[in-house]
Amino acid sequence: MSTEPRINERIRVPEVRLVGPNGEQVGIVSIGDALKLAQEADLDLVEVAATARPPVCKLMDYGKFKYESAMKAREARRNQAHTIIKEIKLRPKIDPHDYETKKGHVVRFLKAGDKVKVTIMFRGREQSRPELGFRLLQRLAEDVTELGFVESQPKQDGRNMIMVIGPHKKKAEAKAERAAARSKGDESGDAGESLEQDMAQVSEPRQ
Repeated sequence: MSTEPRINERIRVPEVRLVGPNGEQVGIVSIGDALKLAQEADLDLVEVAATARPPVCKLMDYGKFKYESAMKAREARRNQAHTIIKEIKLRPKIDPHDYETKKGHVVRFLKAGDKVKVTIMFRGREQSRPELGFRLLQRLAEDVTELGFVESQPKQDGRNMIMVIGPHKKKAEAKAERAAARSKGDESGDAGESLEQDMAQVSEPRQ
């Protein structure tokens, strides 16, 4: 079924509520008068609200409208960055050093705009102490609160306990910030290199 709006002679109703090319309200007119106005203005009559009574139609250059809409949609797709779910696995009685390492991974993922699925793996008798896993997840959430928020609260899933942390920054924002930081770093590097060359010239002994 076509999602294209009806235009010009394909609009088969006795009258329409007409909107001018600049958004001005013309009012309710017969379909014949609306088509005549469109022809005189060298524009198309486009049905923009088919379910209204009477239908709402607008005078516009439909070809130009379709082209601009397609360009906007293409640009939006180009700028869209998909959020990726990363996964980190921990043990309830994790070593402090290992915890800091794992937390570092979570921080890096959140800064990149990715979600993080944190899984606590219970083994043997650890399964009778779910509070250990819960406290560990709470601690991790608090440690990264500046970068992310708990999107999915801790819940038991068989032998595991799972929590999802979402980034405060969207993927596109994080990507733009990284690009800006790289650009700034390149400029600083160029400035540093220029300064080194100047210093080298000054320090060169005269012949």
